[in-house]
Amino acid sequence: ALEVPDFKNALKQFQKLVEKTVTQKTKKRLGLYIDDEDEIDYDKFYTATETIFGPEIKEHNVKAFFRKISNNLDARTEWCEIFGYFIGGSDTISSQLKEENTVFLLSEKQQITHAVVKRQDVITGIVKVPHLDFTITSSQKGVLTVFNNQRKSFFSYSFYFHQDTAWITGCDFLPQLKCVVAVTERTVIVWDYKSKESQNNCFAIKPMENGLLCVCTVTMSDHLAKDNILMGDDKGYVHLLTVTSDHFGLKQCKGKKESQLQVLDSKTFNMVKRKLHDDWAVKVKYISDLNCFGSCSSDSIHSFVLDDIKRLGDNLPVREFSVPRGVNAFTYCGKAKVIVTGG
Repeated sequence: ALEVPDFKNALKQFQKLVEKTVTQKTKKRLGLYIDDEDEIDYDKFYTATETIFGPEIKEHNVKAFFRKISNNLDARTEWCEIFGYFIGGSDTISSQLKEENTVFLLSEKQQITHAVVKRQDVITGIVKVPHLDFTITSSQKGVLTVFNNQRKSFFSYSFYFHQDTAWITGCDFLPQLKCVVAVTERTVIVWDYKSKESQNNCFAIKPMENGLLCVCTVTMSDHLAKDNILMGDDKGYVHLLTVTSDHFGLKQCKGKKESQLQVLDSKTFNMVKRKLHDDWAVKVKYISDLNCFGSCSSDSIHSFVLDDIKRLGDNLPVREFSVPRGVNAFTYCGKAKVIVTGG
């Protein structure tokens, strides 16, 4: 039982704390000055709440409450949320959560019952697709999942790729083909998540010469009928693979149930590669604002390459940078340690 000597007085103190916090955040959004010593951050809010209500409160409930008032200054709040409870039925809860991040506002009594990744598995990639309002994940042991938030609650569609003993090392979304792409050590996987289970909705492009470590999509608006895929491998090569809808046309007969997986010969695809590093190419990324790709490696000499993707198919020099060992080159660039200009 909650033991507070004067519970009504505690509620008044808590209400004043919430009002002061909301007032400060409102002023901050308007660009008004707030003394750093007086500003109520999460640590101060939690300490004050614990002082008011005692040790019965749970930190995750206080954190959810603080995040709620931080994200929506006009949100309706109740003191009981500090203890993990909501007043009213499910309709009331839904109205409170309409514009909130529901991941942090779930009641203690609500559970996510769909287990996407089984035990002893690891998420290797997560990609947000903003214009379609969903998120893609890949797991080490072969589970590709699309989380769809179109109905304000998550629905997931999964495919288990078990044909290859190698681990999945990354994933991305193909905007033109509207498919999921993932890579294993020797295979490129293209999954049409929209197809029915009875159709051929997954394609394995193999074999790949080296072990693939990462993948990303090249987003270029002029490529209306094809997608370009960048991949890095364990020999320091960066690959550029071009795929079109013609590569993945379904050839099954009506009324005949085919296997979900089709294996396609990698030699039939347009693919170029170039050795850019003397060690693993651990991450590749296409930077649309620069019209360039970036490639990171643990190679101490050629640790970061930034250039046009056309350089992958010719013998002209590429722009190489040396980044201190152990530093993520993309983060490093964001700190202005590497400056790239046009030309």
